[in-house]
Amino acid sequence: MKALRQALAAVAVFLVAAAPAFAQQRTQPTTVPQTEVLSGAGLGAGLGAALVIIGAGYGFGRIGSAALESMARQPEVAGRVQVAMIIIAALLEGATFFALLICLNLAGVAWW
Repeated sequence: MKALRQALAAVAVFLVAAAPAFAQQRTQPTTVPQTEVLSGAGLGAGLGAALVIIGAGYGFGRIGSAALESMARQPEVAGRVQVAMIIIAALLEGATFFALLICLNLAGVAWW
C-alpha cells in the first residue's frame, strides 16, 4: 500500500511539473507553420467505432444462435421466428449505423 501511494505521488508530481515545461515557447521560430492540431478525437472515434462493430457482431451472433435454437426445438414456428429475427437484425443494424455516424461526426470527418 505504501508503494502504491509513493507511485501515485510520483505520477502526480510528474503531471504537475510537466505542464509548465510543455507550455514554454520555443526559442527559434519554426519555418513551417503548424496548421494541424492533433487531439484525441480521432482516437476516441476509432475506439468508439471499434466497440460498436464488436457489439454489433456479438448481437448478430446472439440473434442468429437463438433463432436457430428455437427453430430446431419447434420447427412449426420457424417462419415466424425467422421474420422476427430479420426485424431485430434490421433494428440492430440501424442502431449500429447511427452509432458509427456519431463516431465519425465526433472525429470531424465530413460524411455528408
